[in-house]
Amino acid sequence: MDIATYLAVIDLLCAREFPAARGRTEHGESGPGYHMAELATSGEFWEGDGTEREETEAQYEADREGLGERLVERWGPPQEFSLYSVLERRVNGEDIEEPWAGLSGHVPDVHLWKSAETGRWVALCVSQWDKELPFQLLAVVTDIDPP
Repeated sequence: MDIATYLAVIDLLCAREFPAARGRTEHGESGPGYHMAELATSGEFWEGDGTEREETEAQYEADREGLGERLVERWGPPQEFSLYSVLERRVNGEDIEEPWAGLSGHVPDVHLWKSAETGRWVALCVSQWDKELPFQLLAVVTDIDPP
């Protein structure tokens, strides 16, 4: 996909109703109060010296920045929001709402905007569940305030 396609997916998710129950969609996952789109997914990193992984991580961060620049044109500068404390709070037993609880397990931080048109939060993030697993560029649209 390219940036124009990513923007079209974000626009679609901003306009789409949220489902009553969690489930898969053509773009990723949705649930009560949120949509999550898997914009891009890398390969896995089971072999090698780590160079490919580092290069891929840098590319996914650059892709997030490039897409983020287009969102800055719409909604201004993003809030950069670390999910580390959300993960820590969740591990310590606090009930954190989705999508924030789930994201905190595999996303270190999000770039976050609030759409003036819809009032929904739009987050861009780079996910990786473990060092051998793929990176993903994710877009999240939610009406649930960040914790």
